[in-house]
Amino acid sequence: MSAAAPATAGPPPTGSGHPLLSLSGISKSFGAVQALTDIDLQVDAGEVVALVGDNGAGKSTLVKVLAGVHQPSSGTFLFDGKPVHLADPSAAIDLGIATVFQDLALCENLSVVDNLFLGRELSPFALDETTMEVRSWELLRQLSAKIPTVRIPIASLSGGQRQTVAIARSLLGDPRIIMLDEPTAALGVAQTAEVLSMIRRVSERGLGVVVISHNMEDVRKVADRVVVLRLGRNNGVFDARTVTTARLVGAITGAEDDQ
Repeated sequence: MSAAAPATAGPPPTGSGHPLLSLSGISKSFGAVQALTDIDLQVDAGEVVALVGDNGAGKSTLVKVLAGVHQPSSGTFLFDGKPVHLADPSAAIDLGIATVFQDLALCENLSVVDNLFLGRELSPFALDETTMEVRSWELLRQLSAKIPTVRIPIASLSGGQRQTVAIARSLLGDPRIIMLDEPTAALGVAQTAEVLSMIRRVSERGLGVVVISHNMEDVRKVADRVVVLRLGRNNGVFDARTVTTARLVGAITGAEDDQ
């Protein structure tokens, strides 16, 4: 059967003027392999957009394009209404796009505060120990983090607490968009609830948030819109408040295309 046009549900991104981030017709190939084809994506300030899809759908490649790891083969990348080119991850960070990858990249033998400021010690913005500790507490309080002390080693923290530290670290650079790769993977029920609440608090500060997840229930709880990728293409944009898990699964697997 021929594939149906991607389903679209819910309102377009909200906000005045233009979206904070807008991708149009983004494609990416690796030699003969076409990983992404004509991808469109929009994220508004203060909006949580979930990016979902099966393994091989193109999620990781798209995230790496947004993070400056890969450069698209074609398409338009707008940030705050202006065309941009991300030559490398530093360019993405400087622009205001922070990424928290699934492995979190935390040093378990170091304390919370040392992880937050790791790599910044020799920068022009290097701070003394007291100032770093105060700033760490400010960030953690903004996220309502349940961490007893910023001097505790990362190895002593739960999975949810580690996710909190990784997100707090990304906020140090005052980003405008944060991408979270599987932020609730391998977490228990209580820790998952804490992380989802934290994601909403980040968006309430006016940041755009992109969440990559395989957990449809988590997606429906935290996101405003859900963008489905299938085989490297867009396959639906849905209002997270009204879409059912069954419909999302249908778009992810392609079952809707055959109806």
